[in-house]
Amino acid sequence: MLSNLTVNEFIKELASNSPAPGGGSVAALSASIGSALSCMVFNLTIGKKSYNEYDENTKNMILDSLKQSDTSKEEFLSLMEKDVEEFLQLMAAFKLPKETEEEKVIRSNKIKEGYVKALEVPFEVAKKAYSIYEFVLVACKYGNKNAVSDAGVAALMLQTAIESAILNVKINLSSISDEEYKKNIQLKCNELIENGNAKKNEILEIVNSKL
Repeated sequence: MLSNLTVNEFIKELASNSPAPGGGSVAALSASIGSALSCMVFNLTIGKKSYNEYDENTKNMILDSLKQSDTSKEEFLSLMEKDVEEFLQLMAAFKLPKETEEEKVIRSNKIKEGYVKALEVPFEVAKKAYSIYEFVLVACKYGNKNAVSDAGVAALMLQTAIESAILNVKINLSSISDEEYKKNIQLKCNELIENGNAKKNEILEIVNSKL
């Protein structure tokens, strides 16, 4: 499993001539890192003097944000593994026999199915990464001021994850013939990038005002 590799091992595997892991896995890893950074900010906040001075609603919001971020960082690692699995399944579909008409139909259907599944994983990464902005915003507003720059880096990692994942959606989308499906996915991807950039900029503005 990729998540069990050391950083050095992962980088070497990424740099090799193997097509997987690739950009999709890196997108998911970026989102996991962004989530982990928000966890760090919360963990450096809880129990400190400034935290103890917050009202109960704010404290609960911080605690919930930590819980959600912590769960998400693990989910992104699972999506990193799944991205490789779906890619390998797609490659396996291309190797299916195509001697008879029946085999050709089966192979064609499996390839079509493979492209859809291969884009669904990075699309999920992009959507989920966008949802994490909610917790990073809490981190930069109420987190330990000495770690506010880490909240900024978390936002940058999330936007990297969103845009990287969407590139992987698009490359698989180009091989799908259902125009209505493609149009719908493309529209949602564009919205994720645009709205994600707005969230990222909002967070960075707050972060920079505290530096």
